[in-house]
Amino acid sequence: MEDKRDYYEVLGVSKNATEDELKKAYRKKAKEYHPDLNPGDAQAEAKFKEANEAYEVLSDSQKRARYDQFGHAGVDPNYGAGGAGGYGGGFGGGGFDFDLGDIFGSFFGGGFGGGGRQSNPNAPRRGEDIQTRVTISFEDAAKGCKRTVDINRVDTCTDCGGSGAKTGTTAQSCPECGGRGYVTVDQRTPFGVMQTQKTCSRCSGKGKIITDPCAKCHGAGRVSTKTSVEVNIPAGIDDRQMFSVRGAGNAGTNGGPKGDLKVAVFVRPHPRFERDGYNVWLEEKVSFTQAALGDSIRIPTLDGDVKFDLPAGTQSGAVFSLKGKGIQILNGRGRGDQLVKIIVEVPKNLTQRQRELMLELEKEMGIKRGAPANSKKSGFFDKFKN
Repeated sequence: MEDKRDYYEVLGVSKNATEDELKKAYRKKAKEYHPDLNPGDAQAEAKFKEANEAYEVLSDSQKRARYDQFGHAGVDPNYGAGGAGGYGGGFGGGGFDFDLGDIFGSFFGGGFGGGGRQSNPNAPRRGEDIQTRVTISFEDAAKGCKRTVDINRVDTCTDCGGSGAKTGTTAQSCPECGGRGYVTVDQRTPFGVMQTQKTCSRCSGKGKIITDPCAKCHGAGRVSTKTSVEVNIPAGIDDRQMFSVRGAGNAGTNGGPKGDLKVAVFVRPHPRFERDGYNVWLEEKVSFTQAALGDSIRIPTLDGDVKFDLPAGTQSGAVFSLKGKGIQILNGRGRGDQLVKIIVEVPKNLTQRQRELMLELEKEMGIKRGAPANSKKSGFFDKFKN
């Protein structure tokens, strides 16, 4: 932990950096140290991983807050209840289970003859949903991938099978409420005698009493566990989108089904590609002569480099489309396109000989120095091409 550099220092930003500033700084570092652009350079690869780690923490508001308060210890995988992949147990981890009957009972006391409003305390109930997050690369988001995430969830106690009672014993129906979880009380009011329903004080509304509770779950029937789950991240998912893994959440009660695991996906920016819906933008630099004369060049795509015939006379800023080379449509068929924007690099620091050749070309093409560029009907490349 002591050997790690400050994450803000790694990305070269201040502690007050905005989300956009972090993203821009990461893209710059990723482009500088990306392994594809520095083949065989172990030092560049290490810096690339360091930048990835820094961005993954600082781009997450919760992790960033912990890092700002506790340093690297605050974002260690073993720090806090949430573990490496969770948010302290996720949504519903506290065991909250709202029931309309309970709500009406709280407001109206179960009166007006509303005995049917109370829910059955022993009815099967679905488990709570939980949440985690995962950070993946631009390419993995485009094509889909598998990841293993660590989560904290509530599972059925294996010792008692969820009954809460010690092995060999069973829970008894509450003699006070007859297993209903509530008792009916007559109240005298100015309008006459009215019946209200109150939670049974003896069983606390559970409808049953466990005289010999399970030693592992202490009568709850469920225990908190830390486990790993392999998830399939769908192709085409975008940054900060979420998908669900059915039945991977908290265990239900009284034989109810499990809740779901909701996975929030964070996508690291790519040093060269920029996402636009299901299309991918790429800026490709070419030389002055390549643009003027045309050339067969290699263009990077999500599927690797492809051959592209650059037309003669291509202007800087021209956009070409590579059909079907974009991102997979989420939960659908087909892919977007890759849009390639050509940037013509104007030569700098010409030698005397190069300058003389350029002046000869200018004279040959009939271009008058000092004349505004828009005064001619055709541009430099048009004349060259003709």
